[in-house]
Amino acid sequence: MSRAAPIGVFDSGVGGLSVLAELRRLLPHEDFLYLADTAHLPYGARPGEEIRELTGRAVAELHARGVKAVVVACNTASAYSLEHLRARFDMPIIGLVPALKPAVAATRTGVVGVLATPGTLRGTLLQDVIRTFAEPAGVRVLTAVSAELVPLVEAGQADGERTRAVLREVLAPIAEAGADGLVLGCTHYPFLAGSIRAEFGHAFALLDSGAAVARQTRNVLQGSDLLNTHQAQGAVASFVTGDVEAARPVFAALSADQAEPVHLAAVSA
Repeated sequence: MSRAAPIGVFDSGVGGLSVLAELRRLLPHEDFLYLADTAHLPYGARPGEEIRELTGRAVAELHARGVKAVVVACNTASAYSLEHLRARFDMPIIGLVPALKPAVAATRTGVVGVLATPGTLRGTLLQDVIRTFAEPAGVRVLTAVSAELVPLVEAGQADGERTRAVLREVLAPIAEAGADGLVLGCTHYPFLAGSIRAEFGHAFALLDSGAAVARQTRNVLQGSDLLNTHQAQGAVASFVTGDVEAARPVFAALSADQAEPVHLAAVSA
């Protein structure tokens, strides 16, 4: 496999752009192919078998385009699909784990919250992480879930009034319980940081998995001798399975830190 090959990044929508930003920060010389399965968004309420099928289809598309590794930048897809993907594809597959370990290490109140999607809450990965890190430390974990937040971010309303109303509703019990850390258990949720701060100030620290998965990706590529040795700035090509024009303004708004414009092209759903 070529060191110069791009890295694939997959999410059900635009949430994975938060992970892509961390990847580009840590791996500036790598090229990336970003694939958003916007035709089937959101994944959270879908059955596990369907999530595995859709994720497998997306990773197969990236594999066919010549990527050297894939980052599954979707908590729901990671919760249901990593084992199946690693058995199917002969390339590194890196997934997301909710950032509960640093939240547990940092808490002073002994209470932390997790803002999750319905799919992540149903899967076993979050419960495994709670059993591994929170329970032995005696830390209480409170979960909040909403099926509305991902579509609101996808619609470009991360700072909208409806978004803030949903956040007030689902996060108020966590704040009232004394949580001093909030794990953002979906890659869409870092884009809600401004709205969360507007509603709750600094009641809790916000933690997500983007930087950690970027470090893990670097370590995996280094261990497999797949890091790009070129010194030029890497490029990004982005693809969606749904309506390109509908996705374009949201991609532009959430990718303001990229030096080049985001180019979108539809791929088969």
